[in-house]
Amino acid sequence: MSDRRGKKPEIRHYDSPAGGWGSMRGLKDIMLREKPPAVIARELLRQNKPEGFVCVSCAWAKPAHPHVPEFCENGAKATAWELTRYRTTPDFFNDHTLAELRGWRDHDLEQHGRLTHPLRYDPATDRYVAVAWEEAFAEIGKELKALDPKSVVLYSSGRASLETSFMYQLMARMYGNQNLPDSSNMCHESTSVGLKKAIGAGVGTVLLEDFERCDAIFFFGQNVGSNSPRMLHQLKQAVERGCRIVTFNPLKEPGLLKFTNPQNVPAMLTRSSVKISDQYHQVKAGGDMAAIAGLCKALIAWDDTSGGVLDHAFLEAHTHGFQAFAAAMRALDWEAIEHQSGLTRAAIESAAAVYADSTATIGVYGMGLTQHRFGVDNVRMIVNLLLLKGNIGRPGAGVCPVRGHSNVQGQRTVGITEKPELAPLDTFKARYGFEPPREKGLDTVEACAGVIDGSVRGFVQLGGNFLRAVPDTDRIEPAWSRMRLTVHIATKLNRSHLVPGEVCYLLPCLGRIERDVQASGPQVVTVEDSTGCIHASRGKVDPASEALLSEPAIVAAIAEATLAPNPQVDWQGWAADYGKVRDEIEACFPDKFHRFNERMFEPGGFYKGNKARERIWETPSGKAEFEVPPVLTATGFDDAPGRYRLMTLRSNDQFNTTIYGYSDRFRGIEGTRDVLFMSPEDIAADGLKAGQIVSLVGDSGDNVERRVDGLMIVPYSIPRGCLGGYYPECNPLIPLFHHARESHVPAGKSVPVRIVA
Repeated sequence: MSDRRGKKPEIRHYDSPAGGWGSMRGLKDIMLREKPPAVIARELLRQNKPEGFVCVSCAWAKPAHPHVPEFCENGAKATAWELTRYRTTPDFFNDHTLAELRGWRDHDLEQHGRLTHPLRYDPATDRYVAVAWEEAFAEIGKELKALDPKSVVLYSSGRASLETSFMYQLMARMYGNQNLPDSSNMCHESTSVGLKKAIGAGVGTVLLEDFERCDAIFFFGQNVGSNSPRMLHQLKQAVERGCRIVTFNPLKEPGLLKFTNPQNVPAMLTRSSVKISDQYHQVKAGGDMAAIAGLCKALIAWDDTSGGVLDHAFLEAHTHGFQAFAAAMRALDWEAIEHQSGLTRAAIESAAAVYADSTATIGVYGMGLTQHRFGVDNVRMIVNLLLLKGNIGRPGAGVCPVRGHSNVQGQRTVGITEKPELAPLDTFKARYGFEPPREKGLDTVEACAGVIDGSVRGFVQLGGNFLRAVPDTDRIEPAWSRMRLTVHIATKLNRSHLVPGEVCYLLPCLGRIERDVQASGPQVVTVEDSTGCIHASRGKVDPASEALLSEPAIVAAIAEATLAPNPQVDWQGWAADYGKVRDEIEACFPDKFHRFNERMFEPGGFYKGNKARERIWETPSGKAEFEVPPVLTATGFDDAPGRYRLMTLRSNDQFNTTIYGYSDRFRGIEGTRDVLFMSPEDIAADGLKAGQIVSLVGDSGDNVERRVDGLMIVPYSIPRGCLGGYYPECNPLIPLFHHARESHVPAGKSVPVRIVA
């Protein structure tokens, strides 16, 4: 078995900290491979700084007083990936058909370099060919006008700026639909739904300053070392002043074990590290709800016995439903909690003791909680835990969902949503003189179902790699080419671009790090981080091609080619001056964007506000809501002999569907992504062996064959009955219907599968 580069895969034991020399080597490797221009050092020093540019990968907060290098290994990889010297020109497609390119791996497609010219798919030759921008916009507009607007989906990844996102959602609604799925539908929609119901605000309540004041941090299902490494600076500082970190995660992840700051010369020279987690509990996949229930049960029992554990004044003044919740927790059986969580009562009570002793606790979580059948209920359980001691709306405390893409939260703030109640439709109507659609649009799962059944006829993709990111890939991909129109706005080639509709365009755009000069001069864009702070981002690097257009310019041109003229919407004026778009955002969302253009360069970003942080609960009861969990396991399926719970994972050499390389240093994997992480006990019990090649088959009971072949068994520290495999390679195993009940987030962290030797 070997990868495309011909190297035999290697499995190595990894016992080093996150950061340190490993991060330095990872940075060196991608610099040598991508050969970015000499300005890369200057650009890295501008990354996540006031007057600089915002990292194009994760959405972690940007401090007002940044480190000299305010970037992590993966952030530097994302910058080098975008500033690569390699180019994918129209000549490339003279040599390669799309059928041939579909045999390439994800990494190799994007590694080929930046797209340089607008392209149209030629079905006669199965190739992309160069096309003039004007011709592309004219035909896209013609096709969109010929389609029923309800049959068209306008998807956006989480990288598009606030300015582009506002224009995009307005174009969709003026066109006639709210089919605006985005990457939040695939990851944190469970947060948006769960937090909105619980505290009246669909986003977290924590700011960076709270990490300076907390005395406990509870982590659930979030791999900080790979997914948001800059956060390790806040965790390290918290630990060094005495804060205790308790982690619940199925896999032992080095980033939550120990960290060496690459910017600390003495630590690097002595190879010393800081221990991050005071306690580490390897909960079963989908077992967090039971674990949190155990924490709550212990706290309530201790308070019943001796008092002084719970914050009764807060509970009385600010919450609704506590008595019913407390009664349900008292009634739970410890044996059931232990069985469903995979943890002992003693382990759970030891974690509860840390929480009981804390005066200010932050609850951090990621997609390990949201991507389950009962993902919304997982989010509600974290809120339940925090409410017991008044840990929302208190300095140094709060709920902290860690988002993925750099502006995925911000897109929702400015109207990218399929839910009419989340957009200011009456304001749009009054300001722009049109009647917005009022019915709910399609989310990601519903859009995929529409592609399969043929009701979706057109798909516009603003960034991202939708076809690779979604579940049930082997069912959706064959149906994709039956659509009439597919349009992709992108910087690099990916799998989605290789399955064209009858009419297909690939439109290359400027990257965020590149200089964006429009009619009014150099432009600035803005994004929102995970904590709700808004940041300006200014690109300074020469564009990869003179033929590239900016995202706002492309959206404006498609809108003008598609929509009837509207004197109240100046598309070209907005594309010429993004400051005018920010004025429109402020006018439509005045409570969040007051004095937008004046404040966007504030160090650390300006805070858009969160009523729940002020203990103003915009819920039906006017208080924060407890919820009694309907189940103790979030998987949505029963365990059975031979059935495993599969977790889809990212390596530390990728960001979402972008694969930077074939190295997962933290898990000891080199040269391949075709692996299956499995406990040594399960390997032995099933009569398997390390290094054996096996297949996974779906076990969802719907009589649809789902299968991924060629996976190498890797013994790993993982709970029995659970497996780990890489995303998106394992996506074909996730049924489209296997999603969070209320949020429709694909349940990729607990997929029922069986092993075929």
